[in-house]
Amino acid sequence: MTEPKPAPEPRDKADGSSRLGRFALIGAGLIALGAGGVAMMRGPETPPPAVEPPPAAPSQQPSVDDVIAKLEAKLAEKPDDAEGWRMLGWSYFQTERYAEAATALKKATTLDPENAQSWSFLGESLVLASKEEGRMPRDARAAFDKAIKLDPKDARARYFQAVAMDLSGRHRQAINAWFGLLEDTPADAPYAEDIRSVIRAVGEKHKIEVEKRLAEAQFAAPAGGAVTDGPLKAAAGIPGPTSEQMKAAAGLPKGQQEAMIRGMVDGLEAKLDANPANADGWIMLLRSRMQLGEPKKAAASLQKGLTALRNDSAGARKLREAASSLGIAGA
Repeated sequence: MTEPKPAPEPRDKADGSSRLGRFALIGAGLIALGAGGVAMMRGPETPPPAVEPPPAAPSQQPSVDDVIAKLEAKLAEKPDDAEGWRMLGWSYFQTERYAEAATALKKATTLDPENAQSWSFLGESLVLASKEEGRMPRDARAAFDKAIKLDPKDARARYFQAVAMDLSGRHRQAINAWFGLLEDTPADAPYAEDIRSVIRAVGEKHKIEVEKRLAEAQFAAPAGGAVTDGPLKAAAGIPGPTSEQMKAAAGLPKGQQEAMIRGMVDGLEAKLDANPANADGWIMLLRSRMQLGEPKKAAASLQKGLTALRNDSAGARKLREAASSLGIAGA
């Protein structure tokens, strides 16, 4: 991956743009580029993309162009694959084909309009594809607003919303928004320093004191390792059956007892299908499936849970860490 290009000198209001001008828009790209592109699109709580390049020998790793060609061919045959369009958009982005990335991501948001990350990534692509300096494209702003509506914690959308504030002259409000994002940024996130750098640059440009706040800024817990209570939930005892259920099971032969237990687990899964926004419920289901010796069903339930929680980054991460502690494939 190429490093972000040095930002040009900011333009003054005399030529009609924000003083931060193009610097803010280029700097905003650090969120994706500085984090390794896909690292921001696919955080630790996001399941791996469905479309992956085929394995290759180390000396024959497919290039981004190869991946693009394969994705384009696949999507020509299956144009309703939202994940495929997302991956094609990311691949175009990696080669700095931002307009084409935006086109692919628009298709992804049409097919799967409830995915916050697709909307925020579309917004960034539209920003970097724009030829206008010192102005946030209207369609990009709308994409970021949609992402925030779906997931108020979406880091990329929050970052660019602050950029829009700065470009409109609301510099202190933008700095406050970036500080708010910094509080929710894991201490070991590769883009944490980029946020601090932009805060410092905007503060210096507009004579706004930020150094004391930067020195006192608090970060979220590091993203590496198990830092949620997901593993604890996975290790905790599963709530047992009611006394009535225990009495009913006591008089049943062993085979029927097992069938009753499986029925209870299937019932839990049915409840989660109806009301999926329950990370603890999904963890309970995963543990139950593993205790019943059903690792494949556990893996399938994990993917269903991650899909259901895709706009709840904290819940999805908790579920993934629980699944990892249980040894479930796909965690």
